[in-house]
Amino acid sequence: MEKPIVFVGGGTGGHVFPALAVLEELKARTAARVVWIGSRSGMEGGLLASRDIPYYGIPTGKLRRYLSLRNLIDVFKIAAGLIAAFFILLRVKPALVFSKGGYVSVPAAVAAYLLGIPVFTHESDIVPGLATRINARFAEKVLTSFADTRDCFRPKEQAKVLHTGNPIRSDLLGGSPAAGRKVVDCPPGRFLVLVLGGSQGSAFLNRLVLEALPRLTALPPLAADSYIAHQMGEANYRGIPSPNYFSTAFFSREMPDVLAAADLVICRAGANTVWELAALGKPSLLIPLPRSASRGDQIENARFFARAGAALMLQEEEADANRLIEILLQLRQNESKLYEMRSRARELARTDAAARIAGLIWERSGGRTGGA
Repeated sequence: MEKPIVFVGGGTGGHVFPALAVLEELKARTAARVVWIGSRSGMEGGLLASRDIPYYGIPTGKLRRYLSLRNLIDVFKIAAGLIAAFFILLRVKPALVFSKGGYVSVPAAVAAYLLGIPVFTHESDIVPGLATRINARFAEKVLTSFADTRDCFRPKEQAKVLHTGNPIRSDLLGGSPAAGRKVVDCPPGRFLVLVLGGSQGSAFLNRLVLEALPRLTALPPLAADSYIAHQMGEANYRGIPSPNYFSTAFFSREMPDVLAAADLVICRAGANTVWELAALGKPSLLIPLPRSASRGDQIENARFFARAGAALMLQEEEADANRLIEILLQLRQNESKLYEMRSRARELARTDAAARIAGLIWERSGGRTGGA
């Protein structure tokens, strides 16, 4: 029996869903056995419960760049996670560890290195997070979504970097525009604007859209043929009756269809979101999280896509209802601009990223069926 491959990552969908895309390709194309190491309290355990994948939860602590008393406590959690990961890997004896990031991935990457197990790590953002920077020291390969990410690593690690693109879930690529319009009650022929704040929603985007809503749905020429579909998030959902408007807490299985139907997407600039939009050729207005609420990764992601002509970028500090309405009106009246954004988005996308990464993993792990 061949040695299994260990996937590690979790905490947020940004670390889990791309790894699941790779896992799906690996299982579909090879005879690989997969084991997953994640956090004890993260979302990944629930997502894997129905997939018949052995799952091991380990203690994990947050890695912070600033002084905090919580750092002292989390040092012990990280040490406990390292010990737990070490003994799990010793027992499982994997051929390779594939890390998709998040704080839980660091103990497993270090433990694998100490045991002489090859480590591949993948970074979705253009600027790597602290977990990936640490993992890169122990990894054999550092896989990236952006080619420019190579420059963010030390010269010693740059030699390990391989630009593969960002893994995209296959189900997102097969949506039906007609079915998506039915989900949000959008009549045929309307210009569908989709507002997404992520699975948890975005309080800022919600306020921004709701402040602009009376004018968005009543102001010619926008009201003549446009329609707003709004994912508000589970914690922030409240039904608001309005013409040419649909709101929901969360799109689940309907998301591929709704995305396929959208003519324009307004959203944050998380790496998975922007790469999914690129794969689908969707023009977008990106409003990234400000540096006051993040490490600035979304700002850099948005700048990259804006410079490439695939999206427009609006800083949160500059965003208000008037500016949002102005941008939407300008785009609605400029079909050539929208066409250009669609084309540039598709040019950036690498829809084969999940298959390519799966193939690299299978080849390095000694798979005998030819890989992906």
